[in-house]
Amino acid sequence: MWQSAKHIFRLLTIIFTLARFGALEPVFVLVRGSSRLAFLVWIGRIFQLVMFRGNKGQRPGEHLRQAFTHLGPAFVKFGQTLSTRSDLIGEAMATDLAMLRDRLQPFSYKIVRQSIKQELGQELEEFFDDFDPVPVSAASIAQVHFAKLKKPLNSGVIDVAVKVLRPGIEKSFLRDMALFLWLAHLLNRLVPKLRRLKLLDITETFIEVAEREMDLRLEAAAAAELADYFKNDPTYKVPAIDWRYTSQRILTQERIHGWNIDDKEALIKAGIDINVILKNAAEAFFKQVFRDGYFHGDQHPGNMFVTRDGKIAVVDFGIMGRLDKKSQYYLVDMLRAFLERNYLKVAKVHLRAGYIPAGTSLENFAQSCRAIGEPIVGLSLDEISLAKLLSQLFRLAKTYRMEIQPQLLLLQKNMLMAEGIGRHLNPDLNIWILIKPMIAGWMQENRGIEARIANSLHQGIKVLERIPELTGKFEKTLDTVANHEHITQQLLLTRYRRFRYVNDSLLWLSIIALASWFFLH
Repeated sequence: MWQSAKHIFRLLTIIFTLARFGALEPVFVLVRGSSRLAFLVWIGRIFQLVMFRGNKGQRPGEHLRQAFTHLGPAFVKFGQTLSTRSDLIGEAMATDLAMLRDRLQPFSYKIVRQSIKQELGQELEEFFDDFDPVPVSAASIAQVHFAKLKKPLNSGVIDVAVKVLRPGIEKSFLRDMALFLWLAHLLNRLVPKLRRLKLLDITETFIEVAEREMDLRLEAAAAAELADYFKNDPTYKVPAIDWRYTSQRILTQERIHGWNIDDKEALIKAGIDINVILKNAAEAFFKQVFRDGYFHGDQHPGNMFVTRDGKIAVVDFGIMGRLDKKSQYYLVDMLRAFLERNYLKVAKVHLRAGYIPAGTSLENFAQSCRAIGEPIVGLSLDEISLAKLLSQLFRLAKTYRMEIQPQLLLLQKNMLMAEGIGRHLNPDLNIWILIKPMIAGWMQENRGIEARIANSLHQGIKVLERIPELTGKFEKTLDTVANHEHITQQLLLTRYRRFRYVNDSLLWLSIIALASWFFLH
């Protein structure tokens, strides 16, 4: 009871803040049609009418972005999470929320020293020869200081960046995360139409991301995993982690020397070939998504650099995405069908992947896809935006009750940022054209006829491996029900023969697939 009272008081504070910034309109849209909340909506409109003193000409997403910034770190992070769900909140609002930048006032150097001593057991002078007391960045969860190591890493690196969590950030986040969960449950109960938005899933995803960002060891582990995938790549760099001076609240990693990837003037002045940088960046993105199934989930220009020797370098590994083979195949098959203007095939790909419910009219869905695809695929190759194509497609989620993975939405957001960087550096060049040979090679290896036969063979072998187990279970079932008066012995024998026939058929199909594989090679 006391916990609910605390949530209600905090909720009223949030409503007042939203009203001050004219940001209640998105909330009104969410709960529209709910008789239970009609009174609260009426009260909210009065609050907003009386309290709002801002620019009424701004978009709802801009008002909401300003309100979230004022409400603090948890809301800034929640807004950034929402910005990846254009399928739920619309393209305009997602774009506005994507501009949320969690830049806050830095906390004091005294607190930094205390945190390092508490986490590492000694004063920072024991670990660092030089430690800049002025942070290079101060965000909602942590701030970063440049320093020099007393004892270099094995690679000889002494220049590092030290990330330190904000004091009390865990308590602040836990309070607001508990509120978000309570509110999601409440809205699910009071406004049934919102259940399709899966507010609980969104909230739980946000909480998972936030919890990971508040344990810097997990961020360090993410960086180390990405570094393993690119350890032999001469074009891509992940900063080394100094595990000696890394803990839950402290992260020490190699400092990147170079320029922000969107600093076109500085790159040209340094004699760096812009088109080579774009090609390397596009190839690295492709490798992460389709080779490794593990990609950097926040690749905006502030997190991407070009080093002095021309490598692409990334920092900030709090948000990472994973893409399994099924999602990779869906993405490629769907995009290929779009580019071929085969919209019925686009619909079938979605049905096969389970992203639209069984029973959905494929013809109607194909027609909707045609309305999306024709204005885009009719462009020349250098003008096509695959990110915008995906964005338009995901907006069909409401109409067709599509089940889109959050990872695909995160991928789409990063594709959009990649295209934006590419067009900023060279507006006449489409980054996807740069990696056409790589895409063609992957297609041949993974979606060509040989790959499909190999995949079918693999699936057949998996089924064959289960046959003894399934046969044993069936025979046990026969023993169990043999004496049941409603099932005759003849019926049991008939079912068993059918089961054995299916087993034999699977065996022969696997043999045929295996022979086909060897024949093609």
